[in-house]
Amino acid sequence: MKPLNLEVFLCRTDNFGVLVHDPETGNTASIDAPDADAVKAAADRRGWKISHILTTHHHTDHVEGNLALKEHYGCEIIGPINEAVAIPGLDRTMADGDTFLFGDHTVSVIETPGHTAGHICYHFVDDKLLFAADTLFALGCGRLFERPPADMWHSLQKLAVLPDETAIYFGHEYTLTNASFAVTIDPDNERLRSRAAEIEALRAEGKFTIPTTLALEKETNPFLRAADPAIRRNLLMESKTNEEVFAEIRRRKDNF
Repeated sequence: MKPLNLEVFLCRTDNFGVLVHDPETGNTASIDAPDADAVKAAADRRGWKISHILTTHHHTDHVEGNLALKEHYGCEIIGPINEAVAIPGLDRTMADGDTFLFGDHTVSVIETPGHTAGHICYHFVDDKLLFAADTLFALGCGRLFERPPADMWHSLQKLAVLPDETAIYFGHEYTLTNASFAVTIDPDNERLRSRAAEIEALRAEGKFTIPTTLALEKETNPFLRAADPAIRRNLLMESKTNEEVFAEIRRRKDNF
Protein backbone atom coordinates (compact mmCIF):
# COMPACT_ATOMS: atom_id res chain seq x y z
CA MET A 1 0.00 0.00 0.00
CA LYS A 2 1.53 3.29 -1.11
CA PRO A 3 1.60 6.18 1.37
CA LEU A 4 -0.98 8.90 1.02
CA ASN A 5 -0.03 12.30 -0.43
CA LEU A 6 -1.16 15.44 1.41
CA GLU A 7 -1.54 19.01 0.25
CA VAL A 8 -2.04 21.73 2.89
CA PHE A 9 -3.08 25.28 2.03
CA LEU A 10 -4.88 28.28 3.50
CA CYS A 11 -8.54 29.02 2.87
CA ARG A 12 -10.51 32.11 3.81
CA THR A 13 -8.52 33.97 6.48
CA ASP A 14 -7.07 31.26 8.71
CA ASN A 15 -8.76 27.96 7.79
CA PHE A 16 -6.51 25.13 6.71
CA GLY A 17 -7.50 23.21 3.63
CA VAL A 18 -6.13 19.68 3.37
CA LEU A 19 -6.30 17.30 0.42
CA VAL A 20 -5.59 13.61 0.98
CA HIS A 21 -4.65 11.72 -2.18
CA ASP A 22 -4.39 7.96 -2.64
CA PRO A 23 -1.91 7.37 -5.49
CA GLU A 24 -3.11 3.79 -6.01
CA THR A 25 -6.77 4.63 -6.72
CA GLY A 26 -6.54 8.31 -7.64
CA ASN A 27 -9.09 9.14 -4.93
CA THR A 28 -8.68 12.57 -3.38
CA ALA A 29 -10.50 13.70 -0.25
CA SER A 30 -10.89 17.28 0.83
CA ILE A 31 -11.00 17.55 4.61
CA ASP A 32 -13.97 19.89 4.93
CA ALA A 33 -14.59 22.48 2.21
CA PRO A 34 -13.94 25.95 3.60
CA ASP A 35 -13.76 27.59 0.17
CA ALA A 36 -14.51 25.87 -3.15
CA ASP A 37 -12.15 28.03 -5.22
CA ALA A 38 -9.20 27.43 -2.90
CA VAL A 39 -9.85 23.67 -2.86
CA LYS A 40 -10.15 23.54 -6.66
CA ALA A 41 -6.94 25.53 -7.06
CA ALA A 42 -5.04 23.19 -4.74
CA ALA A 43 -6.39 20.12 -6.59
CA ASP A 44 -5.47 21.63 -9.94
CA ARG A 45 -1.92 22.33 -8.76
CA ARG A 46 -1.47 18.64 -8.05
CA GLY A 47 -3.52 17.33 -10.97
CA TRP A 48 -5.99 15.64 -8.63
CA LYS A 49 -9.77 15.24 -8.87
CA ILE A 50 -11.81 15.53 -5.67
CA SER A 51 -13.65 12.26 -5.06
CA HIS A 52 -14.75 12.83 -1.45
CA ILE A 53 -15.36 15.60 1.04
CA LEU A 54 -14.88 14.46 4.63
CA THR A 55 -16.94 16.90 6.67
CA THR A 56 -16.16 17.26 10.37
CA HIS A 57 -18.93 19.63 11.49
CA HIS A 58 -21.58 22.00 10.24
CA HIS A 59 -20.02 25.44 10.70
CA THR A 60 -20.13 27.56 7.56
CA ASP A 61 -16.36 27.98 7.34
CA HIS A 62 -16.07 24.18 6.98
CA VAL A 63 -18.96 23.43 4.58
CA GLU A 64 -19.39 26.54 2.44
CA GLY A 65 -17.70 24.91 -0.55
CA ASN A 66 -19.62 21.63 -0.40
CA LEU A 67 -22.22 22.22 -3.09
CA ALA A 68 -19.93 23.94 -5.58
CA LEU A 69 -17.34 21.17 -5.29
CA LYS A 70 -20.02 18.48 -5.59
CA GLU A 71 -21.39 20.11 -8.73
CA HIS A 72 -17.91 20.42 -10.25
CA TYR A 73 -16.52 16.98 -9.38
CA GLY A 74 -19.52 14.81 -8.55
CA CYS A 75 -17.77 13.94 -5.28
CA GLU A 76 -19.30 12.08 -2.36
CA ILE A 77 -19.82 14.09 0.84
CA ILE A 78 -19.42 12.20 4.11
CA GLY A 79 -20.23 13.76 7.47
CA PRO A 80 -21.50 13.38 11.04
CA ILE A 81 -24.88 11.73 11.53
CA ASN A 82 -25.72 14.05 14.40
CA GLU A 83 -25.38 17.13 12.20
CA ALA A 84 -26.78 15.66 8.99
CA VAL A 85 -29.57 18.20 8.55
CA ALA A 86 -27.10 21.10 8.66
CA ILE A 87 -24.50 19.85 6.16
CA PRO A 88 -25.09 20.81 2.50
CA GLY A 89 -25.03 17.99 -0.02
CA LEU A 90 -24.42 15.20 2.49
CA ASP A 91 -24.47 11.72 0.93
CA ARG A 92 -23.30 9.40 3.71
CA THR A 93 -23.46 9.76 7.48
CA MET A 94 -20.96 8.54 10.04
CA ALA A 95 -21.31 7.85 13.76
CA ASP A 96 -18.80 7.21 16.50
CA GLY A 97 -16.85 4.01 15.86
CA ASP A 98 -17.85 3.68 12.21
CA THR A 99 -15.13 2.77 9.75
CA PHE A 100 -14.84 3.00 5.98
CA LEU A 101 -12.21 2.46 3.32
CA PHE A 102 -10.49 5.21 1.38
CA GLY A 103 -8.90 3.03 -1.25
CA ASP A 104 -7.19 0.43 0.92
CA HIS A 105 -6.75 2.85 3.81
CA THR A 106 -8.97 2.29 6.84
CA VAL A 107 -10.62 5.40 8.25
CA SER A 108 -12.12 5.33 11.73
CA VAL A 109 -14.64 7.93 12.85
CA ILE A 110 -14.31 9.42 16.34
CA GLU A 111 -17.19 11.52 17.60
CA THR A 112 -15.87 14.50 19.57
CA PRO A 113 -18.74 16.71 20.78
CA GLY A 114 -17.74 20.01 22.30
CA HIS A 115 -17.11 22.66 19.66
CA THR A 116 -20.36 21.49 18.09
CA ALA A 117 -22.76 18.81 19.28
CA GLY A 118 -21.93 16.30 16.56
CA HIS A 119 -18.33 17.08 15.57
CA ILE A 120 -16.36 14.09 14.27
CA CYS A 121 -12.68 13.47 13.58
CA TYR A 122 -11.27 11.17 10.91
CA HIS A 123 -8.48 8.79 11.95
CA PHE A 124 -6.57 7.12 9.11
CA VAL A 125 -5.57 4.21 11.26
CA ASP A 126 -2.64 2.58 9.47
CA ASP A 127 -1.33 5.92 8.24
CA LYS A 128 -1.38 7.39 11.77
CA LEU A 129 -3.14 10.54 10.58
CA LEU A 130 -5.84 12.39 12.50
CA PHE A 131 -7.94 15.13 10.97
CA ALA A 132 -9.19 16.89 14.10
CA ALA A 133 -10.64 20.09 12.59
CA ASP A 134 -11.90 22.26 15.47
CA THR A 135 -11.67 19.75 18.31
CA LEU A 136 -7.91 19.70 18.89
CA PHE A 137 -5.52 22.40 17.72
CA ALA A 138 -1.81 22.78 18.16
CA LEU A 139 -1.65 24.01 21.77
CA GLY A 140 -5.39 24.53 21.90
CA CYS A 141 -8.89 23.14 21.53
CA GLY A 142 -12.06 24.43 19.93
CA ARG A 143 -14.26 27.02 21.55
CA LEU A 144 -17.30 25.41 23.17
CA PHE A 145 -20.41 26.51 21.29
CA GLU A 146 -22.82 23.62 21.68
CA ARG A 147 -21.68 21.30 24.46
CA PRO A 148 -20.37 21.79 28.03
CA PRO A 149 -16.71 21.58 29.07
CA ALA A 150 -17.05 18.05 30.49
CA ASP A 151 -18.11 16.78 27.07
CA MET A 152 -15.11 18.36 25.35
CA TRP A 153 -12.76 16.99 28.02
CA HIS A 154 -14.16 13.52 27.35
CA SER A 155 -13.74 14.03 23.61
CA LEU A 156 -10.11 15.05 24.03
CA GLN A 157 -9.45 11.95 26.11
CA LYS A 158 -10.70 9.83 23.21
CA LEU A 159 -8.03 11.41 21.02
CA ALA A 160 -5.31 11.24 23.67
CA VAL A 161 -5.25 7.43 23.60
CA LEU A 162 -4.25 7.29 19.94
CA PRO A 163 -0.59 6.43 19.17
CA ASP A 164 1.80 9.17 20.23
CA GLU A 165 3.26 9.39 16.73
CA THR A 166 -0.13 10.27 15.23
CA ALA A 167 0.16 13.35 13.01
CA ILE A 168 -2.64 15.79 13.76
CA TYR A 169 -4.06 18.10 11.12
CA PHE A 170 -6.26 20.82 12.57
CA GLY A 171 -8.69 23.36 11.18
CA HIS A 172 -7.16 26.80 11.79
CA GLU A 173 -3.82 28.58 12.08
CA TYR A 174 -4.32 29.72 15.67
CA THR A 175 -1.05 28.36 17.00
CA LEU A 176 0.80 31.57 17.80
CA THR A 177 -2.03 32.89 19.98
CA ASN A 178 -2.50 29.45 21.50
CA ALA A 179 1.18 29.35 22.44
CA SER A 180 1.03 32.75 24.11
CA PHE A 181 -1.93 31.60 26.17
CA ALA A 182 -0.50 28.17 27.02
CA VAL A 183 2.53 29.74 28.69
CA THR A 184 0.22 31.60 31.11
CA ILE A 185 -1.28 28.28 32.20
CA ASP A 186 1.92 26.23 32.33
CA PRO A 187 4.74 28.78 32.85
CA ASP A 188 7.36 26.34 34.16
CA ASN A 189 7.10 23.91 31.23
CA GLU A 190 10.46 24.29 29.48
CA ARG A 191 9.36 22.19 26.49
CA LEU A 192 6.39 24.51 26.05
CA ARG A 193 8.54 27.62 26.23
CA SER A 194 10.92 26.17 23.64
CA ARG A 195 8.01 25.26 21.41
CA ALA A 196 6.49 28.72 21.72
CA ALA A 197 9.77 30.23 20.49
CA GLU A 198 9.84 27.78 17.56
CA ILE A 199 6.27 28.73 16.64
CA GLU A 200 7.04 32.43 16.76
CA ALA A 201 9.96 31.90 14.38
CA LEU A 202 7.87 29.82 11.98
CA ARG A 203 5.08 32.38 11.81
CA ALA A 204 7.57 35.23 11.38
CA GLU A 205 8.74 33.41 8.25
CA GLY A 206 5.17 32.90 7.06
CA LYS A 207 5.35 29.13 7.57
CA PHE A 208 2.50 26.90 8.76
CA THR A 209 2.48 25.19 12.15
CA ILE A 210 0.58 22.14 10.85
CA PRO A 211 0.81 19.22 11.48
CA THR A 212 1.55 18.58 15.10
CA THR A 213 1.88 15.20 16.81
CA LEU A 214 -0.08 13.75 19.66
CA ALA A 215 3.13 13.23 21.66
CA LEU A 216 3.98 16.92 21.37
CA GLU A 217 0.48 17.98 22.36
CA LYS A 218 0.52 15.72 25.40
CA GLU A 219 3.76 17.41 26.49
CA THR A 220 2.72 21.01 25.89
CA ASN A 221 -1.01 21.53 25.26
CA PRO A 222 -2.68 22.63 28.51
CA PHE A 223 -6.09 21.47 27.30
CA LEU A 224 -4.83 17.87 27.37
CA ARG A 225 -3.07 18.27 30.69
CA ALA A 226 -5.73 19.20 33.24
CA ALA A 227 -4.38 16.42 35.52
CA ASP A 228 -0.87 17.87 35.59
CA PRO A 229 0.12 18.87 39.16
CA ALA A 230 2.05 21.96 38.02
CA ILE A 231 -0.93 23.32 36.10
CA ARG A 232 -3.23 22.61 39.02
CA ARG A 233 -0.90 24.46 41.41
CA ASN A 234 -0.65 27.41 39.06
CA LEU A 235 -4.45 27.63 38.85
CA LEU A 236 -4.93 27.02 42.60
CA MET A 237 -7.14 24.07 41.71
CA GLU A 238 -5.26 21.14 43.23
CA SER A 239 -8.39 19.58 44.72
CA LYS A 240 -10.64 20.03 41.67
CA THR A 241 -11.65 17.41 39.10
CA ASN A 242 -10.02 17.22 35.70
CA GLU A 243 -13.24 18.48 34.14
CA GLU A 244 -13.27 21.52 36.43
CA VAL A 245 -9.64 22.32 35.67
CA PHE A 246 -10.25 21.96 31.95
CA ALA A 247 -13.31 24.22 32.18
CA GLU A 248 -11.24 26.91 33.91
CA ILE A 249 -8.53 26.72 31.26
CA ARG A 250 -11.16 27.04 28.53
CA ARG A 251 -12.79 29.98 30.35
CA ARG A 252 -9.46 31.76 30.57
CA LYS A 253 -8.74 31.18 26.89
CA ASP A 254 -12.15 32.59 25.96
CA ASN A 255 -11.15 35.81 27.71
CA PHE A 256 -7.48 35.87 26.67
